[in-house]
Amino acid sequence: MLLKESKIIITGGPTREWFDPVRYISNASSGKMGVALADRAFKISKNTVFIHGPISEHLVKDKPYECLKIETTADLLEEVLSEIEENSVLIMCAAPADYTPVEKSEEKIKKQDGDIVLHMKRTPDILKNVAEAKKIRKLKNFFVAGFAAETTNTENYAMSKLIAKDLDMICLNDVSQEGAGFGVDTNIMTLFTRTGLKIELPILTKEKAASEILKQIDAELLKRGD
Repeated sequence: MLLKESKIIITGGPTREWFDPVRYISNASSGKMGVALADRAFKISKNTVFIHGPISEHLVKDKPYECLKIETTADLLEEVLSEIEENSVLIMCAAPADYTPVEKSEEKIKKQDGDIVLHMKRTPDILKNVAEAKKIRKLKNFFVAGFAAETTNTENYAMSKLIAKDLDMICLNDVSQEGAGFGVDTNIMTLFTRTGLKIELPILTKEKAASEILKQIDAELLKRGD
């Protein structure tokens, strides 16, 4: 299977977990890396889908590929599971929230004296659900790349995630480095593959980083055809 013959599904941006009608838990992901990947992917395969959380509208305005907007981590999981299929590549670049409020207040929570305590529960683990769906559906020619945005013990965490979530590749982004955090136009990444490769990318624009990531995915797909 070649990348140009594949359906390419890319996720990007944050999710929002609401605890009242006007407030939510989220993170600083801008979605720029996901957009860069989708832009580059569409040049390779016209069958490209971008699933994104709440990001600036100008980033996806007039894009030639399909853009699917989601809000919560549960929404993201539902959309991803509906899009994956045989002969497809999933690049999980989104930054979904890990926790969501147990209950959402129907009214705005008023300011009051003292502290407020939010009771949180885990959100669905999207990549674990994808791994289970792959087995249950017996998906052939299905490639999954994950992302790990970390600040400490970065390589060990990325490698453990690669194994635990049955990934074909993981893209490690040490967001503590200057030029590699959320919202900036550059990235510094290290790619780890199931086949044992480690590829270090220097500081690059997100567009160039996207090109290198897709180039490595294509190389991994070519190995499967050997």
